[in-house]
Amino acid sequence: MPAASAADLLTWYDRHRRALPWRALPGEQPDPYRVWLSEVMLQQTTVAAVKPYFEKFLTLFPDVTALAAAPEEAVMSAWAGLGYYSRARNLHACAKAVAAAGAFPETEEGLRKLPGIGAYTAGAIAAIAFDQPAAAVDGNVERVMSRLHAIETPLPAARAQIRLLTQGLVPTRRPGDFAQALMDLGATLCTPKRPACALCPWMLPCRARAEGLQETFPRKLKKEKGALRRGAAFVALRAGDEAILLRTRPAEGLLGAMAEPPTSPWLPDYDPAKGLLDAPLDARWKRLPGLVKHVFTHFPLELTVFLARVGAGTAAPEGMRFTPRDGLDAEPLPGVMKKVLAHALAGPAPLASAAPKPPPEPDLATPAEPEAPQRRKPIPKPASSRPSDLARIVKKAPKPVRSR
Repeated sequence: MPAASAADLLTWYDRHRRALPWRALPGEQPDPYRVWLSEVMLQQTTVAAVKPYFEKFLTLFPDVTALAAAPEEAVMSAWAGLGYYSRARNLHACAKAVAAAGAFPETEEGLRKLPGIGAYTAGAIAAIAFDQPAAAVDGNVERVMSRLHAIETPLPAARAQIRLLTQGLVPTRRPGDFAQALMDLGATLCTPKRPACALCPWMLPCRARAEGLQETFPRKLKKEKGALRRGAAFVALRAGDEAILLRTRPAEGLLGAMAEPPTSPWLPDYDPAKGLLDAPLDARWKRLPGLVKHVFTHFPLELTVFLARVGAGTAAPEGMRFTPRDGLDAEPLPGVMKKVLAHALAGPAPLASAAPKPPPEPDLATPAEPEAPQRRKPIPKPASSRPSDLARIVKKAPKPVRSR
């Protein structure tokens, strides 16, 4: 069986490379800011999901200096919906560190010292942006290398071995293109299911394909599903300006520093029937039918939504704020909270003080329409002069016989 060759992979990449907004064209010098931004966004997120966020960030923050100078709220708002929000906080902290230093470090060691940059991200930036012979091992690369060498050790225990094998293939020439070629190979041909082995430049040296077991790699330990958690969310809509009550979650922990309508604790044994005990203010809360369901990495969540319309002069409780509905786009609302608001605002909001509507007054200026004439009843049919059927079947009495 022949050995895998970096040259074969690069020849394939030159013909089939993906056109991505953060990727430099052949012959262009990669922009470290674009490479870093894209690699942070692509952690645990698909290319299709990242593209619009990447373009939005470049519009708002065209370089690392602009990103470093931006308020944290603006960064979190631009990130809202992309998930894994600790990445956004680390991104902002990293931008400040790079702006203070004047440039990105060019080595893996220097990059690893920056906030939010781990082994993979450091290797990718070093290879792609600075042409360093570094290995960049993401999920796509793990799959390719596991199949290429038929690695029986399950993930995550196999990661150290995969990294060593990948590093051994990195060429001294074009290490950045090699890193991107491996990513493209895993994303387009060496896919999790039904890999296109016949088109792969490493078809012959692939041990898993030779054994017909390519779809069984990489080996993985079965993950235990987290317990379902439940909670309540409270959407208060203020009369007059249609503002919605929001608060900011603590900086540390799940959805840190993101905005949300006030919620209860999320617990496996939470009882929604007692949800009003967690309401942020006194109001005529209405429990909405249905649930808002969301799946986080470690557990699924079900939220019962309560809705209330409060008076125009209602003040926000301490630590909370009323945000006008047309200003929600500027709030760093995560996906689950956008679901809550969509669920709450889909129908008419309850009134702050419901009063029966008086009957409408008659319109005396408009003459009433004349009543339509009644239809005549159908004329009954005359009784038939034909003998009845009963009369036809009755036999006539015989005539008396005359005697002689």
